[in-house]
Amino acid sequence: MSMPDTMLRETQESGRIITMGEAIREALAQEMRRDSRVFIIGEDVAEAGTPFKVLQGLVDEFGTDRVIDSPISEPGITGLGIGAAMTGLRPVVDIMFGDFLPLASDQIINQAAKVHYMSGGKLKVPLVIRTTLGATRRSAAQHSQSLHAIYSHIPGLKVAVPATPYDAKGLLIQAIRDDNPVIFFEDKMMYTVKGPVPEEPYVIPFGQAAIMQEGTDVTLVATSSMVYVALDAAKLLADQGISAEVINVRTTSPLDRDTLIRSAMKTTRAVVIDEGYQQYGVTAEIASVIAEGAFYYLDAPVKRLGAMDVPVPFSPPLEDLTVPTPERVVRVVQSLFNQ
Repeated sequence: MSMPDTMLRETQESGRIITMGEAIREALAQEMRRDSRVFIIGEDVAEAGTPFKVLQGLVDEFGTDRVIDSPISEPGITGLGIGAAMTGLRPVVDIMFGDFLPLASDQIINQAAKVHYMSGGKLKVPLVIRTTLGATRRSAAQHSQSLHAIYSHIPGLKVAVPATPYDAKGLLIQAIRDDNPVIFFEDKMMYTVKGPVPEEPYVIPFGQAAIMQEGTDVTLVATSSMVYVALDAAKLLADQGISAEVINVRTTSPLDRDTLIRSAMKTTRAVVIDEGYQQYGVTAEIASVIAEGAFYYLDAPVKRLGAMDVPVPFSPPLEDLTVPTPERVVRVVQSLFNQ
């Protein structure tokens, strides 16, 4: 998978091409050099560089005092991160798989998300939790879920879902500098995705979606790896004479409502695509935002495509059936023109 030609103008200004994994590692390294309060803690983050090798080499530069291998205890390392953040540090907690986040639900939902509010603004929790989402890696039901909707539901948390290397670096630097707890979801199948990324540090403000491709007939709103599904669907639709606008959400909390609504008002049709479970999910929230904000401009109901509401199968053919594909997106778009 490589970055499509229809990228944001700001990314095209950089001639340097790196992978998403390299962009994440570069963001962490630059922030750790800039701010001595930033440190990383998690399972296998030091010598192993995580199972995905994203952090490889950081321990050589920063040492084991700032790149810390932890015991296998998601509640423990998350609680440690929250305490460190409350006392002035800026921890980056690495949770190997997003499926393991529920183990630290009390720490995340009842502590990190609420400390600032419950202290009357006197305390803050500048914590980043890096974790993963995404299926099709053949990792079975307990290592393949996309649970970002759960944390997008909680006031006090910010949730990022980068889709490109450019997103990954800019959003991660913003997350580290933010005074609020941020859950940073990286698609585990996208670490080798390549794209242009500036070498110097930069930030992407949360709540700022990206229009990846302009169109006039239908809006395709997508998260994370589903942006590429949407772009591939847009190419298939173009062959049928349908012009699709593709929007990369970038963050689900906060959500860039204005960009979504303006696009739907222009195109008069919208489809939302996400790899999380469809029931009570991100697709439902975004579809509701568009339906309410662009109601009088829509020529058809807002449609949505999420993962099937089943545990992710280990069988490759069955697993592939559970997630949205460009062909499924095309069929849904076609239905909007046959009302």
